[in-house]
Amino acid sequence: MERSSSGWFKKWRRRRKAREGRGAGGEGDHQHKVVVDGSEIRELVEDGEAFGMLVDTTFRQLDADGDGKLSVRELRPAVADIGAALGVPAEGASPNTDHICSEVVSELTHGTSQGEVSKAEFQEALSDILLGMAAGLKRDPIVILRMDGKDLRDFVASTRYEPSAAAIFSQVGSEGVPLRQCLSAALEQLAVDHGVPPASDAWVAENIVEPALRQLPADQLEQPASRDGFVRQLRDLLGAVAERLQEQPVIVAHTENTYDGSGVKRLLANKFELDKLLDSVWRGVAGEHKNKASKECIIAALDKMADAASVPHYGAVKQVDAVVNKAIKTASADGGKTVDEAEFKKLLTDTLGAVMRQLSSNPVFVSTNTVVHEPLSGSSGLFSSPPPVTSSPK
Repeated sequence: MERSSSGWFKKWRRRRKAREGRGAGGEGDHQHKVVVDGSEIRELVEDGEAFGMLVDTTFRQLDADGDGKLSVRELRPAVADIGAALGVPAEGASPNTDHICSEVVSELTHGTSQGEVSKAEFQEALSDILLGMAAGLKRDPIVILRMDGKDLRDFVASTRYEPSAAAIFSQVGSEGVPLRQCLSAALEQLAVDHGVPPASDAWVAENIVEPALRQLPADQLEQPASRDGFVRQLRDLLGAVAERLQEQPVIVAHTENTYDGSGVKRLLANKFELDKLLDSVWRGVAGEHKNKASKECIIAALDKMADAASVPHYGAVKQVDAVVNKAIKTASADGGKTVDEAEFKKLLTDTLGAVMRQLSSNPVFVSTNTVVHEPLSGSSGLFSSPPPVTSSPK
């Protein structure tokens, strides 16, 4: 679809800022970090006039034959376009918001016999998707970082550099290992808080890392690394990386989450909320699974409780998936045995309890750094210069 809605969003953002007494450029002119927490998405959906105009514009773009009906297959690109204009990174940057989008589109498809939706149905679905994304971002905000070499130069010039470099060498260096290999491994060890974008990203490797490595003496790169030589050459390499970032800034979507079971504990302690949620989940169980507690059925039910329990949806975080799999076995909820409503609810509660105990004793910390390769259509309101347009994310 044409991306004319991006221009519409820029106008809407300028009008909103003007109402708030801020200029169009405003405080974003010198920012290197923006937190995407869903607030702008909620404001848009709650602005009846603006949201109605958005629905009209988007629906006309997608309804190519003008018959007033829209294929549900077109919902995902529409949401991707709107999300990009609001500063939400491409699919893959936030597993929870990806799951919400997929779930709503799937439910809409399931409830549409002809595989088509009217404009009113499209507006309702779009509202549900965007508000779901906003809720996911409020719980797990995405930090958009503009990496232009400044933070990296500050790190190299600081007192932190030499101890950090020495510590890294103790992990990646050993007798006979070429300096090039040690330096490449060091870039994998350094993180966004040092000012280094994900070196494993194909575009970053080709356009930032390799050109920087070519600035170092080629003969030395193939020699076995010594500690002092590594510390010195890593400093030079990071300086070259900083120069490349200054020329071609990289936009990174960063998330951090710690799953320690506290959300599950709060849910289990609130009997009223738990009972209400269990009733809702039981009503939503597909007919063919009503009397059989299979692993797939239990996982589907737990997914409907994930937000209330502050845990990721199944498939979003593999470490938590492993905890859920073990909890299902611990609660004997994977046998596919025939159960009634009370027994099904007890299996779910026991499984949640097992998840809580595992996460309490061994919390799962997840940090993701995804290079944003598609241009954020609304980035003029986020950063002073646009992000790079590169290959697809890994």
